[in-house]
Amino acid sequence: MIVLRIFIKKHILLAVCGGIAAYKSAELVRCLIKKNCDVRVIMTASAGKFITPLTFQALSRHPVQTQLLDTEQENAMGHINLARWADKIIIAPASANIIAKLAHGLADDLVSTLCLAAECPVYIAPAMNQAMWHKSITQNNIKTLQQNGFELIAPSEGILACGEFGVGRMSEPSIIYQSLINSSPASDLYLKGVHLLISAGPTREALDPVRYMTNRSSGKMGYALAQAGIDAGAKVTLISGPVALSAPMGVQLIMVETAEEMFQAVVLAAKNHQIYIGAAAVADYTFAVQPQKIKKQQSSLQLTLHKTKDILASVALLPQRPFVVGFAAETHELVRYAQEKLINKKLDMIAANWVGKAEGGFDDRQNALHVFWEKGSSQLPMMDKKDLAVQLITLIFERYQKKYALKG
Repeated sequence: MIVLRIFIKKHILLAVCGGIAAYKSAELVRCLIKKNCDVRVIMTASAGKFITPLTFQALSRHPVQTQLLDTEQENAMGHINLARWADKIIIAPASANIIAKLAHGLADDLVSTLCLAAECPVYIAPAMNQAMWHKSITQNNIKTLQQNGFELIAPSEGILACGEFGVGRMSEPSIIYQSLINSSPASDLYLKGVHLLISAGPTREALDPVRYMTNRSSGKMGYALAQAGIDAGAKVTLISGPVALSAPMGVQLIMVETAEEMFQAVVLAAKNHQIYIGAAAVADYTFAVQPQKIKKQQSSLQLTLHKTKDILASVALLPQRPFVVGFAAETHELVRYAQEKLINKKLDMIAANWVGKAEGGFDDRQNALHVFWEKGSSQLPMMDKKDLAVQLITLIFERYQKKYALKG
């Protein structure tokens, strides 16, 4: 049977603000057009100081609008026409200035007026100095925009144009692109042919024939990553501890219970996969199992715990190792512990998240991640775990490609 798939062009409106990151916006236009999107570009006056409208006109094959009042448009309402034309709007780079304007409902130029008139989803990809990003007033403006329905594509950490190091770099075009097309029914099969191994959920360590020790992991993040991998065209093997979830269609599912069982399954499978994502919450300790049920007789009970095998470190030491991505759930000093784990276990990347807070972590539908790799990092803001998985998979594949491109 031949299946015909009809792709409807998405109308994407790109708003470019002033900042050196504007050069990345040209690459974003190329990415979107390559994936069958119809792209139109508008620019602030300051954006034209960094990159010319002619560049975007050549890439998008459409005139670039820079003025609020365009007398050539019917009724001089070009901004309204564009707002109605767009399926999605992305402001990239989004300066601190435009973020402040939008947060307070100002409309004194083309970009701010058009966004105020828009009824479609609006995404912002900030780019600014790290001190500007961390200012409480900027963070309050970001929260205001999110509360009013704007989607944030958070900046990453690295060397900034001013020479300082910190958070403020605009996300890479591939990350922005993936956020924009995530809700599209047309899958971007960028992982086609890649064998992806994911471990998910908790483990159970038996104490006696009745009792066991476990943790609060629901497996939602690992299962969302498996779905994102399938949607991107990967061949996915999912090794899962006990969860109350249905595995995505198309994955090879291997169910385990204990840390030792997960260790054996992962190490065996890792040899045949290009990427391994260790999203499982594996017990750090196990018991010497008692043969009979322990009776409630004593007022206190002492138990001896034995350290379990380190799955991530073991996979990273394999002679033919995959690209290894770890997870770190932390209650304090998240950055320090995540970076130490990245180095000590010789990982390629690590995704760290807070647990025990009001939002995110175990059981929650949403989560946020701070992702680290050698000489770089990226922050993925609080969002639904399904959306977060798509962004994380894209980021992992980007780093995977760069690693092996350098080797080649």
